[in-house]
Amino acid sequence: MTSTATLPTVAAEAPAEANAGRRNMALLIQLRWLAVGGQLATIGIVTGPMGISLQRAPLLAAVLVLIAINFASLALLRRGRAVTNAELTAVLLFDVAALGWQLHHSGGLANPFASLFLLQVVIGAMLLTPASSWAIVVAALAAIGVLAVDPTPLLLPPPYAADPMGLYLKGSLVCFLLIAVLLVAFVTRISRNLRERDAALAASRQRAVEEDHIVRMGLLASGAAHELGTPLSTLSVLIGDWKAAPAVARDTELQQDLADMDAAVRRCKAIVSGILMSAGEARGEAPQVTTIRAFLTALVEEARAGRMPGTVEFNDLFGADLAIISDPALRQVIGNVLDNASEVSPEWIALTASRDGGMAVIEISDRGPGFSDEMIERFGQPYSSTKGRPGGGLGLFLLVNVLRKLGGSASVANRDAGGAVVRVVLPLSAVAAEGESV
Repeated sequence: MTSTATLPTVAAEAPAEANAGRRNMALLIQLRWLAVGGQLATIGIVTGPMGISLQRAPLLAAVLVLIAINFASLALLRRGRAVTNAELTAVLLFDVAALGWQLHHSGGLANPFASLFLLQVVIGAMLLTPASSWAIVVAALAAIGVLAVDPTPLLLPPPYAADPMGLYLKGSLVCFLLIAVLLVAFVTRISRNLRERDAALAASRQRAVEEDHIVRMGLLASGAAHELGTPLSTLSVLIGDWKAAPAVARDTELQQDLADMDAAVRRCKAIVSGILMSAGEARGEAPQVTTIRAFLTALVEEARAGRMPGTVEFNDLFGADLAIISDPALRQVIGNVLDNASEVSPEWIALTASRDGGMAVIEISDRGPGFSDEMIERFGQPYSSTKGRPGGGLGLFLLVNVLRKLGGSASVANRDAGGAVVRVVLPLSAVAAEGESV
């Protein structure tokens, strides 16, 4: 097989929940960086201009822990996969613990910034599942309970020792403003993420319904077209016989009617042929037990029928045979790819079968004009065709959707030697007969 360019695989879009989880983790990272900056500034102001003595070592240790959590969170985002509810819960629990540790070493519940637990509870309620949200509430209550037991008291200098309540009220005002600003800024963004997730889920569900409907409609239409082929051929033959009959040949008006009938039948046959070219040949057969080699051989023999010898090449690199369930829909869509290849490359097409672990890999190559960049980008979308025919492109769309339902995928590329290749990857476990070991 001639080497090919990188095959852009058609993949399902990332789940909306995964995107929302990653965005929410990114928001928590931003919030934590603000917390780190605010805590460092607070420690500097309290121990500097205000002259209040603090235990800097444990407070700065908590800041370092928050920085470490942020770097760990960034590593989670770089994996490229979904951020789970458990991971979001874990980082929020660390935030609760870090705040409790800092408050324990800076006055306990007498510290006006103890109200920051409320911010973490609200964020947890917005981001997490109900059970995890209550876990954050329990953790915050536990931290408050611990703070009530022997916290490190604040030793206020003379300017503040005379009126500690006034200092507490001023600190409470600052804490209120901080919570209000952060809630408006971040909870608004979190709500927007949730709305976008819900909209994406709704669009995804609608798209799945439409694609399933189109697949069923395409299979029904191609099956009906196949069934109509025989009676239309019979009508065409009968019309030809009537036109040649001596008694009818002398009737000019009847000859004109028969000519109109013949034109209508030819038009119907052209429509039927177009449906079969677009969607493949459906026979309405039930799935049957066969082998992967027999399944592919039947496809190749069908493609060879009526063509010049040697124009259809079969490269069998699959290895040990495997019993499978022959699904008519799968046979239909792969057969349609062979039909499309032979249409643009009548002198040669090739089907190569190989195995990659538990996956069957089927490549259909031709020497036609290949795919344009736009076609490769839009591969698998309905009505995306290189033929310029109205309604074209459903064959490849059906291929992608049938394979997706089986857990497989399809991709296209242009061959270095000219022409195109369609690559089908199919999990053998999805088609293996019962009791077969893949």
